[in-house]
Amino acid sequence: MTWLNEPDKWKVSEGKLEMFVTPQSDYWRETHYGFTVDDGPFYYTSRGGEFEAMLKITGEYKTRFDQMGMMIRIDEKQWIKTGIEYVDGKYNYSTVVTNHQSSWSVIQLSEKPKSVWIKVIRRLNAVEIFYSLDGTNYTMSNLSYLKGNVPLKVGMMAASPDGNGFKAIFEKFSIKHLPDLKRLEWLGNNKE
Repeated sequence: MTWLNEPDKWKVSEGKLEMFVTPQSDYWRETHYGFTVDDGPFYYTSRGGEFEAMLKITGEYKTRFDQMGMMIRIDEKQWIKTGIEYVDGKYNYSTVVTNHQSSWSVIQLSEKPKSVWIKVIRRLNAVEIFYSLDGTNYTMSNLSYLKGNVPLKVGMMAASPDGNGFKAIFEKFSIKHLPDLKRLEWLGNNKE
């Protein structure tokens, strides 16, 4: 695992990452607000091909736009972040998809979640995003384009654009390789 924008305070123990999120940090490109920022803490590994990644998040959100979750990233112009974002007193399952400019989708939750589980499946040039409030039953939030057949950085992201940071806990991070669909189709059509 490697840091992009390592926060001042963090530790990993027993498979759990705890961090105090860097104040005044975020990820966003241009759309609506007219600015680009790329300075939130992101703890990641690299993966090629197709995969399923999972993560459990628990945050002590305090200030508007406090957020944490999973990020998958090609570079500073092509990435997706997904997880909880605290906006105007409401807890939202939010996803920002960035292909040179950012697009934001929001699902408002009825109450503050104790924890949220995230599942991201990368297939071909698409990313399927799911969330769960119990770790068992998942709901799809997005099906998004992300350039296929290039390695991705995959991991844990947080930001506190308006605030002075908050405590974020990431658990059960895992990545499972999935066989490439195009290759499986080719193999099926080219049997000996």
